[in-house]
Amino acid sequence: MSIFKNVDNSEDEDKGMFQKLKDGLSKTKKGIFGKLNDLFTGGKELDEEFFTELEELLIQADIGVHTTMKMIEDLKVKVEKEDIEDTEEFYNVFKDELSDFLQDEKGGLTLKDDLNIIMVVGVNGSGKTTTIAKIASKFKKQGKDVMIAACDTFRAAAIDQLEVWTNQLGVRLVAQKEGSDAAAVAYDAIQSARSKEADVLIVDTAGRLHTQKNLMEELKKVKRVIYKEAEEAHKQILLVLDATNGQNAISQAKLFHEAVNIDGIALTKLDGTAKGGVVVAVKDELGIPIKLIGVGEKEDDLQVFNPEKFVDALFS
Repeated sequence: MSIFKNVDNSEDEDKGMFQKLKDGLSKTKKGIFGKLNDLFTGGKELDEEFFTELEELLIQADIGVHTTMKMIEDLKVKVEKEDIEDTEEFYNVFKDELSDFLQDEKGGLTLKDDLNIIMVVGVNGSGKTTTIAKIASKFKKQGKDVMIAACDTFRAAAIDQLEVWTNQLGVRLVAQKEGSDAAAVAYDAIQSARSKEADVLIVDTAGRLHTQKNLMEELKKVKRVIYKEAEEAHKQILLVLDATNGQNAISQAKLFHEAVNIDGIALTKLDGTAKGGVVVAVKDELGIPIKLIGVGEKEDDLQVFNPEKFVDALFS
């Protein structure tokens, strides 16, 4: 089952979600992708000057040098093979290429019978706490018994934030005082979730400690406890990335993936960037599925990532 029951949505609800996606991506559409649209109009010749300009725009869009070069080579092959002569014909070919880079994505979070544990990681300021709250709210509305574990014990504010959210949402919070051992909190939360027969346990984790090494070692420890103490549970590790960080987000993802082996990514704040190509770069460079995208502050602005709808929203 997906975090959003898209299969059960009415046609009107689907249209409403798509409009929210379009509205949320408006800054991106007006930014670099707007320049791409301009490049494709007017029936320009598909010469080296055109491809050089396209390459520059794709890199500016945060798609990244490595991914951009792959796209350009693929596009040149298609242009020659399909005998495409001008930019207006090229427009649809480019959209298809963009979609192809994202097609294997399977968005959303799945739940299985018995206990489900979602360990959420990411740097402070990425939108991690808000994303956790939105996920918890969605699952609760689907009738699931949800618990949250406050394993970011390094910051008192992190525990306080979760307490405010859990009170608002009416879900249980497992927390200890600031400075407690994060793995011990995770252990207690697993025992509590099991005894109360909870459906979902969302584990918040620290986003910044004194050194990067300390952070990664703590995350590894929390993961070991979760995987040891809840062998029977369905476990997922979700990385929250801030899309406005562009290529820095890719670097963050690589570090977290090396430490704890990420299962999926929630890409937040896409409404706050004029670029947005980081979606393509994340998929191509890391091979980690994008599960969710955030295109605004409201709960419905956290959406299951759908590649076709994403590309359609950018170019419609």
